[in-house]
Amino acid sequence: MHLPLGLLFWYLILMAKSIVFDTRKRPPGRPAVGSTGIMVRMPPSDLAALDKWIARQPGEMTRPQALRAMMAMVVELGLKAKGK
Repeated sequence: MHLPLGLLFWYLILMAKSIVFDTRKRPPGRPAVGSTGIMVRMPPSDLAALDKWIARQPGEMTRPQALRAMMAMVVELGLKAKGK
C-alpha cells in the first residue's frame, strides 16, 4: 500500500474493526420451526373446489391455511365418530 504513515495507521485500525470472525458453524437453509414441510400436487378441479371453499369462509385465508383447517375438521369429525 502506498498510503502516508498516518493514513495507513488509521486504515489498519478501521479495517480490523470491520472484519468479524464468526467461528460458529451454521447449518445451511432455513432455521428449524418445529414442523415438516410437504408438497401437495392437486389437479385443477381440486384446486377450484379448494378455492370455492375458501371463498365461503369468513375472513382471508390462504390455501395452506385452508388445508390445515380442513384437516383439523376431518380429524375432529373422526374423533367424534369414534366416540372419543
